[in-house]
Amino acid sequence: MLKSSLCQFGALKGVIYDFEIIGDVLPMHTHSEEDVHITMVTKGAFIARGNGWEQRIEKGNLIDWQPNQPHEFEALESDSRIVNIVKGV
Repeated sequence: MLKSSLCQFGALKGVIYDFEIIGDVLPMHTHSEEDVHITMVTKGAFIARGNGWEQRIEKGNLIDWQPNQPHEFEALESDSRIVNIVKGV
């Protein structure tokens, strides 16, 4: 089951997503300029998907999303985690 919790690091805000089992999915979504984020994989591995593409990402990888860029994540390992840090103003 996918779990999320808000986080704050000084002035930075974001969300931590814990994917408990293989196959947990954070469904396709987009963000505006105000809430677009950077994704850091801190545990495990994922398939990140968008419109017409997919990429394996794992611990240590970082993705810098652009506003209105559709994306989703599917856990390839149990106990995987991503941390999203909001870039918006």
